[in-house]
Amino acid sequence: MFRRLAKVRPDPKTELDYTDPYTLVVAVALSAQATDVSVNKATKALFKVADTPEKMVRLGEAGVADYIKTIGLWRNKAKNVVALSRIILEQHGGKTPRTREDLEALPGVGHKTASVVLNEAYGEATIAVDTHVFRVSNRTGLAPETTPEKVEAKLLRVVPDTYKKGAHHWLILHGRYTCLARKPGCPECVIRDLCRYDAKTEE
Repeated sequence: MFRRLAKVRPDPKTELDYTDPYTLVVAVALSAQATDVSVNKATKALFKVADTPEKMVRLGEAGVADYIKTIGLWRNKAKNVVALSRIILEQHGGKTPRTREDLEALPGVGHKTASVVLNEAYGEATIAVDTHVFRVSNRTGLAPETTPEKVEAKLLRVVPDTYKKGAHHWLILHGRYTCLARKPGCPECVIRDLCRYDAKTEE
């Protein structure tokens, strides 16, 4: 399955725009319940004026809010972005933490966000389970489970080590562009014959 997905997308990566671990943490924190496209539109302007923890703290909650009002939950996200920036400055010397424990201690950064940062910025073989990964894992029979946490645990067991670094992105992108929620694109799916989904679409 992953051999085929890798052939289609040999270099899978996040569709969020970022330049370093810090801007990635901010972008992923802003992406909760929002599309990558909407986040990229907001951060394009935001990162021009505040692409470091120092600048973000200086900008303040109201300043950050002005840039991200087009994103859902923007008030709370503005508060979290400034708070996490302050913690990175005060507790980590301005460097974005590299451990799950320290990342998850940042406001607005949960298990899934930490997994994305560890995978994308630091090259760790983590698998973040969002709605796309959850759907594809269940629908295909790759890791059928009832909660994101259980899907993640199963994926970490069944995905071969060779593909663990890219698995998160391959599954997200497959879910975003082929294995759609309402009408999956089964006819053009490269893993159709491996998939255990009974209600495959024909056109």
